[in-house]
Amino acid sequence: MTRTALPEPLRPHALRPGDLVVIASLSGPLHAEYAPDLGLAVAELERMGFRVRLAPLLEAGRHHWWSAARPAEIAEELNALLRDPEVRAIIAHDGGQTALGYLDLIDVEAIRVDPKPILGYSDISLLHLVLYARTGLVGFHADLATPGLGGHWQTAPAARRAELAKLYSTLLTATEPIGALPTSPSWECWRPGRAEGRLIGGVINRIVLAQATPYALPLDWFDGAVLFWEEMGGLASYVWSYLHVLRHGGILDRISGMVVGVPHAIDGLDSAGASPTLAEIVLDVLGDRDIPVLGNVEFGHAGPNLPMPVGIRVALDAQRRSLSLLEPVVRPATAPGPSTE
Repeated sequence: MTRTALPEPLRPHALRPGDLVVIASLSGPLHAEYAPDLGLAVAELERMGFRVRLAPLLEAGRHHWWSAARPAEIAEELNALLRDPEVRAIIAHDGGQTALGYLDLIDVEAIRVDPKPILGYSDISLLHLVLYARTGLVGFHADLATPGLGGHWQTAPAARRAELAKLYSTLLTATEPIGALPTSPSWECWRPGRAEGRLIGGVINRIVLAQATPYALPLDWFDGAVLFWEEMGGLASYVWSYLHVLRHGGILDRISGMVVGVPHAIDGLDSAGASPTLAEIVLDVLGDRDIPVLGNVEFGHAGPNLPMPVGIRVALDAQRRSLSLLEPVVRPATAPGPSTE
């Protein structure tokens, strides 16, 4: 069997105070009733010290079916942002159901020339996985703008909100490893053990979909990886089925650990015993695979999100309920313009 070389992560350039962050509709539309939340997201980013601009397609009420625009229009706008040397980071306004429509239209060469942080989760998981597969780009599986920074963040306790703001600012600007992510009482050890490996994952249904495209991650890239995933909506049986797809695909035989997000709006999970818990589903599919599993970690749709950078090496200790980023997520900033690295 021919092995595919695991690339060095393509780390985006670090941001500096005053750099431009653009919020864009990379999938779903902006509904008029959520426009105030978008304004709150802009304020959060400005408090971190960045300039903020809204991309043209991010116009309240504008839509094409369930999307902000036709896939080709979204790709055109994304590519313009990737090519614009003034734009130093892109954050998705929301998730949705559109990224599959333009995966083949993304200017990956522009990413190689000037890698930038792209932030988001949900449907944006597809972008992170596919761009990591095609270029090695580190994907920022982190809060979306409108439902995240302008939504979940606003209802979080003041101390948690301040903690997240500092974490995100550090994530985007610091060229040293962040180390341990802040824990909370919700974290659970579902199977003890320790592991180190590259962090790969996203919404579980998007992981499955990404692996069904021509841009799938080579199977051996999962060797020793720490797989993280979350899910929202649907049925518990769907989660069980997605995990079995990963088992049949050989992914579960290769990973060294697993981190599971807080489930959101999944029917058929029951802690009273009538139906399985999420932990029981995970352990049922894993069978005798002796890998550590850390559950109920705050990333994904339950929000607010801890950042989970795709492609970065992490240390997982499930029994101690710790997850640490061992590598920097960004590289030193340069003057705006093409990368020289």
